Amino acid sequence: MKPNPVPQATIRLMTEDDIPGYHACLDTVARERRYLSMLAAPSLEASKAWALPHLKANHPFFVAILEDKVAGWCDITPNERAIFTHRGTLGMGVHPDHRGLGIGHALLKAALEQARSIGLEQVELEVFSSNQTAIRLYERCGFVLEGTRHNACKSDGSYQDILLMARPIAKE
Repeated sequence: MKPNPVPQATIRLMTEDDIPGYHACLDTVARERRYLSMLAAPSLEASKAWALPHLKANHPFFVAILEDKVAGWCDITPNERAIFTHRGTLGMGVHPDHRGLGIGHALLKAALEQARSIGLEQVELEVFSSNQTAIRLYERCGFVLEGTRHNACKSDGSYQDILLMARPIAKE
């Protein structure tokens, strides 16, 4: 793996010991009600039950560690259906206290590299149309817009579009 481009943070594969910190970070970002398709994180037990099989399968699940805490995460979950296993779905977030430091970019690069190494050929994501910072990051990393789900989300009485983006992963 290439050197860490974020000197303040350590970018590495998530371990079982990281799950409580990942869960806390996920919950903080979810409760902002602006970036994720959930209003709060699932229970710690549910998060652990979801993450552990992916960690054991060496799927691209990365964390950024800053000041001994999880400052962000990026995961790419391979599709389990037989004819779709060449594709994975991206999920990521950065704690609000640590945005603007390049952590998201570093996490995404590491996850894409790992996705390539396990044989994924395409990574897909959904992003709220209002999340221009994330959209710019995804575009810089080679994602392209594939479509829009209009009024796909309704939160606090307001609708929001969701953009569908994807990025092929070159075989090397």
